[in-house]
Amino acid sequence: MTTVFKIGGSVIEDSAMMESFCREFSSFPGRKILVHGGGVMASELQESLGQRPVKINGRRVTDAQTLKAVTMTYAGWCSKILVACLQKYSCNAIGLSGCDADIIRSNRRPPLLMDDGVSEIDFGFVGDVRKEGINTVRLAAFLDMGLVPVINAINHDGRGQLFNTNADTVASSIASAMKADLVCCFELDGVLRDIKDPTSIIPCLSESDFESMKSDGSVADGMIPKIENCIKAMRQGALSATIRNAMSINGRTGTTICL
Repeated sequence: MTTVFKIGGSVIEDSAMMESFCREFSSFPGRKILVHGGGVMASELQESLGQRPVKINGRRVTDAQTLKAVTMTYAGWCSKILVACLQKYSCNAIGLSGCDADIIRSNRRPPLLMDDGVSEIDFGFVGDVRKEGINTVRLAAFLDMGLVPVINAINHDGRGQLFNTNADTVASSIASAMKADLVCCFELDGVLRDIKDPTSIIPCLSESDFESMKSDGSVADGMIPKIENCIKAMRQGALSATIRNAMSINGRTGTTICL
């Protein structure tokens, strides 16, 4: 059995949280894959380079200069600091982009039609990943060698073009393709019924519950794509999908998606 974990840049940015996660992840039993983001750090690098980060509906518009910045962040600093921390705890990790060993291919995202029905937004070098683009044979080969793939959000199209992709979607697609368990980690203990009450964890979240919470505003912003990708993973072949605290991945708390 394989477990796919996904962490965001907030875990990598917080040294104590990253240390705790890497320690627990290293002791987690079985075959495992780690997918990571790093959006906040990418934006900081862009600004230091004189670039202005542009996002639409939470997605980063990626021109040629932005692609360089996110590649440096995700495939460079974020990847290597995570791998180094995991090696500290005797987890034999290997940092990978989608182009490495051709493990993930993506397609360029088409322009987005805006609400006016006329205007279009071109996201630039942004790729969409589907489970069909996951090279499960190559990933299994790494796992068979006793290696732990640490995968960032930079992928390619097989024709020499890199793409910036969404890390939640990458994790969802890998879990679906590998028929694995998916664990999405962030700074809370699960999806909360009341965002102001950290104890109001929803142990089992159905799709209908999710739609109701979106309607009444009790779930919003970055939590929405996390849940959507968990639901998608379950529908496309993942064995399970859970959202839990990055500081307690071996614990019993968390929200399981129940279809």
